[in-house]
Amino acid sequence: MDPKDGWPVMDEERIAWLSLKLIPELGNRSMLRLLRRFKTPSAILRASAGDLLSVPGLQEKARLALARKTTIRSPEAEWEKLQREGINLLCLNDPQYPANLAAIPDPPAVLFVKGALEPRDLVSVAVVGSRAASPMGLIFTERLCGDLAQAGVTIVSGLAVGIDSAAHRGALKVRGRTLAVLGCGLDLDYPRGHVKLRKDISESGAVLTEFPLGTPPAAGHFPMRNRIISGLALGVVVVEAAHRSGSLITARMALEQGREVFAVPGMARHYRSVGPHRLLKQGAKLVESAEDILEEIRPLIRPSRLSGAEAKTVTAAPTTTPEEAALLQSLDQHPRHIDEICRSLQWPVSQVMSMLLSLELKGAVEQLPGKYFVCKG
Repeated sequence: MDPKDGWPVMDEERIAWLSLKLIPELGNRSMLRLLRRFKTPSAILRASAGDLLSVPGLQEKARLALARKTTIRSPEAEWEKLQREGINLLCLNDPQYPANLAAIPDPPAVLFVKGALEPRDLVSVAVVGSRAASPMGLIFTERLCGDLAQAGVTIVSGLAVGIDSAAHRGALKVRGRTLAVLGCGLDLDYPRGHVKLRKDISESGAVLTEFPLGTPPAAGHFPMRNRIISGLALGVVVVEAAHRSGSLITARMALEQGREVFAVPGMARHYRSVGPHRLLKQGAKLVESAEDILEEIRPLIRPSRLSGAEAKTVTAAPTTTPEEAALLQSLDQHPRHIDEICRSLQWPVSQVMSMLLSLELKGAVEQLPGKYFVCKG
């Protein structure tokens, strides 16, 4: 549609993205190939049959589907429905598109987002595991994710029953940020019974998917979802997983994407422990507390290891809380050990470590070898 017909230029471009997404047989990899060749979705839609023949690796069924330009629904009507439902359309060329996700080999060309993605979500950890989780697994996951969220880490998971839901709840309990990635359209009540949890997540982070409205939760969609879960994060933590588990698929994708892999050990020879123990044998980092994860990802988030724009993204944070201000007052330019800090404040180690990482992300504190800390500036 031309802007003169009533659509602003930005809306027109997003409707072009939607048009591509609503063409049957045109998958994400085909969209990426087309974008590499034609640069914009509008240019793809204008391409002739001869132009499409020049796209390397484009399958015949995708080329024919694009040549027909037949969509499953009206893109304009879909765009209006998204706006009514408060769902944002985030495209690969948007400045707000998650930097971690954009770096994987096959990032989703389009994301449907309920809620908001923020720059601080660059510091994210994915936590996944069994749907049939044990009570101890659920308790451990909630506490682990609460500690990570208090440290300024965004928790990513898949909203499934079991470990995934516990991960989201752990972050929400401490008013942290969490992202839920779905394998279906955002308008479907799936998994059932999670309406309130989805609402809470969208208000404290985002619920997102690459699938258009009305897309059912087909089995083949979940490996696609899993690559987004791992792609958004700096690392993936597996808590309880059987021999054949989607969580192990997520861990494998994390490795392929160059992400860290963590595993929580369980009872020997128990079926829920098979997955994490296999990962540990293959070199995954053993996790007993949030600090095990923070120690591993801390070098990945230091501003000195990032480009200028990314460094500003990571270090940007709200002003300190009263508790953080009190902790800062106990520090100066002379290194102080974590135990000494805890004694002076009479706070638990887990609370102090979480707050120290939060302050480190804000650029106010620096950690030295041996768990010594100094106040910067």
